[in-house]
Amino acid sequence: MTGAPLRFRRVEVADLPRLMEIEAAGFRHPWSEQQLRRELENAWSIVLAVEEAGPDGPPRMAGYVIVWVVHDELHVLNVATAPEQRRRGIGRAIMEEAHRVGRARACRLATLEVRRSNAPAIALYRALGYRQVGMRPRYYAEENEDALLMTLDL
Repeated sequence: MTGAPLRFRRVEVADLPRLMEIEAAGFRHPWSEQQLRRELENAWSIVLAVEEAGPDGPPRMAGYVIVWVVHDELHVLNVATAPEQRRRGIGRAIMEEAHRVGRARACRLATLEVRRSNAPAIALYRALGYRQVGMRPRYYAEENEDALLMTLDL
């Protein structure tokens, strides 16, 4: 885990430039600003940021997660950590916060899809208690790559 205290909050439109930076650094096919903006406007979508206090300045967004709450399910759409913050527990922290938010909204199950080739993410999800329950063939159409479908009982 990181040394500085972490703070979680809802992402705002003013955060879009930093969100776009993290998104572009983390994905071969990043979401567009329009897609991210749309998630900020959807009633069923929750976009959470994790911030770490800097030694000499204001807190800076270290990562984010986008989830949908659909009935009693928390669906994780996207999670990313800034490259300079990786391997420090940020991803685990933001996922645990998303689970807490889901439980507070009466969610009983969390689901997500992850690239079959994304070993670090799969390891994190398994460490959090997710289990593979299926596969979505060619889910990532750009690379013709399968997705593993994983779930967690909340």
